[in-house]
Amino acid sequence: MDAGLVKGEGFAVDASIIKADASRQRGVPGDEQVSWSDPSLSTRAVREYLEALDEEALAETLPKRLSLTDPQARWTAAPGGPAFYAYSTNYLIDTEHGVIVDVEPTPAHRTAEVESTKIMIDRVQARFDIKPERLVGDTACGTAPTLAWMVEEKDIEPQVPVCDKTKRKNDSFSSNDFHWNEKTEEYRCPAGNALRSEWRAFKNERSHVTKANTIIFRSRQTDCATCPMKAKCCPNTAFRKIARSVHEAARDVVRRIAATPTYQRSRHERKKVEMLFAHLKRILKMDRLRLRGMSGATDEFTLTAAVQNLRRLAKFTSQGPPTTG
Repeated sequence: MDAGLVKGEGFAVDASIIKADASRQRGVPGDEQVSWSDPSLSTRAVREYLEALDEEALAETLPKRLSLTDPQARWTAAPGGPAFYAYSTNYLIDTEHGVIVDVEPTPAHRTAEVESTKIMIDRVQARFDIKPERLVGDTACGTAPTLAWMVEEKDIEPQVPVCDKTKRKNDSFSSNDFHWNEKTEEYRCPAGNALRSEWRAFKNERSHVTKANTIIFRSRQTDCATCPMKAKCCPNTAFRKIARSVHEAARDVVRRIAATPTYQRSRHERKKVEMLFAHLKRILKMDRLRLRGMSGATDEFTLTAAVQNLRRLAKFTSQGPPTTG
């Protein structure tokens, strides 16, 4: 990468799924016990998997199927059609020139792809002393913890859609219909009644933070019982409650950004990453990995990204210096 060419005004991030060199037939259910000591399974890809294996994390993200030839590949049907074993190549690009500033391989899993964004941004900052002023991404980067990391820790402006699952399937009020008061730390419903995290003082102070990193705000049952809007608000419960993320302040920052013209421009700039992935598969024919294991995916993804950058550099070089007059 030419660090002089990239200024870091804006970066974009995205992932593309690439088939692994793993047979669909040589797989077992994810919860099935496997005798990894079997000599027939003593391959480099299996050894890498066992070395990186975290039993606690594995229990939380148990795959549906596990490949016996490349266990780190993830079974996925995300692109549509029949499921297959795959890795994701994650690109971090400069939005002005379309230069790939970093690449990170991961199993084809959304959580791993989001974590790769943090890895790449930290790595580029450490290597080139470049940190983007804004980051363009999809909804996967719009989770509350990721937005808080960008806004509060890295001072990066997220140009991403907020991942919001508060919209109700019926036509009842969503949490967005409630007004948040920062000073009193309470919600006000459309009828003007309060929702609070606690309605009485406790002898020992409580944080009220749940395992999901949210704080539950509840209305008073007496307020809801006589409210003319109850059928529109909480028709099946005695009172209304709202789960507010501990990172909601960062989410509010991103919602305000989404209303700016810069945000609309960023949505178009993100297409540069998609074009690179199209080029990767259609021109460079990177539609299936030839090497197994995470190290094999790293080698192939890094080399193809380097080729794409060299083609981009050749294009800039052929244009020559700008003419004057």
